[in-house]
Amino acid sequence: MSIFERFQEKCVAVFRPELRAKIASGIPTGLFAAASVLTASTAVFAAAQAPAPPPASDRVTNPVAEFAGIDKITGRIITFDVYIDETVQFGALQVTPRVCYSRPETEQPKTDSFVEVDEITLDRKIRRIFTGWMFAESPGLNAVEHAVYDVWLKACKQKSDVPPPTAAKADTGKPKSNAAKPKAPAQDQPAEAAPEPTGTAPDAADPSSGDDTN
Repeated sequence: MSIFERFQEKCVAVFRPELRAKIASGIPTGLFAAASVLTASTAVFAAAQAPAPPPASDRVTNPVAEFAGIDKITGRIITFDVYIDETVQFGALQVTPRVCYSRPETEQPKTDSFVEVDEITLDRKIRRIFTGWMFAESPGLNAVEHAVYDVWLKACKQKSDVPPPTAAKADTGKPKSNAAKPKAPAQDQPAEAAPEPTGTAPDAADPSSGDDTN
């Protein structure tokens, strides 16, 4: 048996321990050690050349979901932002996103949102017509089926020009406090104008009328 054949058997013995004793008896100790070192070096080199698995990326949680909607009758398309857990009405549909995920800019885009869509029927009842995931990169994959309106996800955002629901409620409360302010001067005015009805003008009219009668 040639040295090369013995070396091949040695390589097989690395993966089949039951052959080690048989081959070790016919191979010199030095050649056996050299084959072991060579096999180990090859394994280390292959492991170094293998690409490292990419790190697990964390998806980005966004507070705002951007939608697009179309009115099939008029052909009008609009875009609108909706905050998470907020309900916005588009035509006869009410859109409520529950979560909106995206990926970092260094990775391949993958934007999805879990959305609930309700329909307001002609008799003013609310009927759930969609519950599931929407994908911005594939809007037709899981679309809302409606005879008049279509809604699909466009993007997930961290900020929006539309104020959040809490800020909107705070703004609606401000005019009420401002509306109370003009009432204060109105209440002060009667106090200043009170002498006028009891002033001389009404009394002056009586004498003049008395002179005419006399």
